[in-house]
Amino acid sequence: MSNTIRLQGFLFDEKSSFLRGAAKAPPEIRAAYHSSSANYFSENGKEVQPGIFEDKGDYKIDEYFDIESITAANINDNQRVISLGGDHSISYPVIKAVHQQFGPMEILHIDAHGDLYDNFDGDPYSHACPFARVMEDKLASRLVQIGVRTLNTHQREQAEKFGVQIIEMKDFKVDAIPAFTKPLYLSVDIDALDPGCAPGVSHQEPGGLTTRELLHIIQSIKGPIIAADIVEYNPDRDQNKMTAMVCAKIFREILSKMTTDLP
Repeated sequence: MSNTIRLQGFLFDEKSSFLRGAAKAPPEIRAAYHSSSANYFSENGKEVQPGIFEDKGDYKIDEYFDIESITAANINDNQRVISLGGDHSISYPVIKAVHQQFGPMEILHIDAHGDLYDNFDGDPYSHACPFARVMEDKLASRLVQIGVRTLNTHQREQAEKFGVQIIEMKDFKVDAIPAFTKPLYLSVDIDALDPGCAPGVSHQEPGGLTTRELLHIIQSIKGPIIAADIVEYNPDRDQNKMTAMVCAKIFREILSKMTTDLP
């Protein structure tokens, strides 16, 4: 596994089912990361300054599966990658490319929603469906979801069908984070957070994680993170760029984890 970490952004929200706006997120997250109101240090004391990763920039997507080919080019020779969305539909083609390099992986998916629909509004690649596609294609040896609080009957049936381990928000305990033993893909949907912590999302679902709880989950991960994404930040719904700063904080902590826990 290469020590190189690459950053890529996808200006894509064509598969959002409710509101558009997430396509504007990647440059806003970068701006918050570079903001002089904060610094480049993570909470473990590591300075995760821009030189610690290679920024490949943002991509405007015309064809959905271009996301897969772009990611494949950016992780050639086993480089690890952090992706900024964009809506959550980007995760499926990104994971496909990561799987080509690393094989089956464990996935930790942090979200208000299960994103396990067989299709949504007739689209099997909707942002409500990526993890159904991931599990159908056997891209993950294990899928754990934390923070979910919107499961309907269909998604519960899908979770049972695919053997998904779901820690619903009503059952969440901050001191009982699952252990992972294989290389890990981390997917963070910002609407996992309570809207009071992150209002800048298309689907504001009350009763979510606090920012501190989400940071604790990330900081508690053992073993190598081979790839990660941060998705569903919608700048059009933000207040005083509050959610952008939360995204930047999460990005710093993920980056710190990926550079500290090298195999």
